[in-house]
Amino acid sequence: MKHVHVFSLGGTISMTHDDKNTNTVVSTLNGEDLINGLPELQEKVKVSATSFMQVPSTQLTLDDILLLADRINNLEMETSGIVVTQGTDTIEETSFALDLLIHRHIPVVLTGAMRNPTLRGADGSANLLNSILLASSDEARGLGTVVVLNDEIHAARYVRKTHTQSLSAFQSNFGPIGWIAEGKPKVALRVNAYAGCPFGKMGPDVPVALLTVTMGDDGRLIRNIRELGYGGVIIEALGGGHVPTAMVNMLEELAKDMPVVIASRTGNGRILEQTYGYSGSETDLFGRGLLNAGWLDGRKSRILLQLLLRSGISYPEIKNLFHKFVNAL
Repeated sequence: MKHVHVFSLGGTISMTHDDKNTNTVVSTLNGEDLINGLPELQEKVKVSATSFMQVPSTQLTLDDILLLADRINNLEMETSGIVVTQGTDTIEETSFALDLLIHRHIPVVLTGAMRNPTLRGADGSANLLNSILLASSDEARGLGTVVVLNDEIHAARYVRKTHTQSLSAFQSNFGPIGWIAEGKPKVALRVNAYAGCPFGKMGPDVPVALLTVTMGDDGRLIRNIRELGYGGVIIEALGGGHVPTAMVNMLEELAKDMPVVIASRTGNGRILEQTYGYSGSETDLFGRGLLNAGWLDGRKSRILLQLLLRSGISYPEIKNLFHKFVNAL
């Protein structure tokens, strides 16, 4: 019988009524509680659990995810796969970080719930069941880290939360890579392996700012980035990678001292590389030393840059690795 280990971090999937206010819910169910609610697994998969944290996902930090990745990488028990349950608010960031950090060749599946267990139609148990079935299956081999909700399997590098409450909140640039139907996982698409991100021993936190560009933006939020202690900046630019002319010189000066990455605020599609030639266009910005996020959105670009900076990788090598990485997606 295959063995899946569940790490629970809290979140909506674990929430029940607050004793102090019955109109709200708080995280109370631990990992054992969650798997005990799935008796149909008893003759299919051996499941164990670790209650790693018990917090809403808004409280998670990259340090927490680094500790979780370390626990998974050094897990002594023999497992066919790993499932991580957490709140959905930051699941797209956690899943991408784990996809970059987990070096064991076993599936890692993240899941959660859009409806807490006190509501009609709560989806947490179904999502957890599907995740365990996927993690224990041969279909999951070689996928890296994935996200499972609403019967769909999404690649960690592309998945995004796109709605505040819908059960179909999680979507990807190219759609799901697979599904779970009648208790059987089916993977239809497989993503390329990552290239060129050798994370070393992690040093102290290096903050990375994430700024979204708007119409008429004059860049005033950029002026104090250095003084605020940031080690890098992600710019969620307009369209295919564009900013107002007023921002151009400030971004160029900033890019001399730290990585400045151009992603798109649209959240879908690749950053252009050689289409427009006006001041503030993608060709203009890349010519001034800014980096290209490719298919990665702002949040995932921020995770990648934070990990590179914390690994102590030099600025010139970060430029090289970012280029290699996004062109491999």
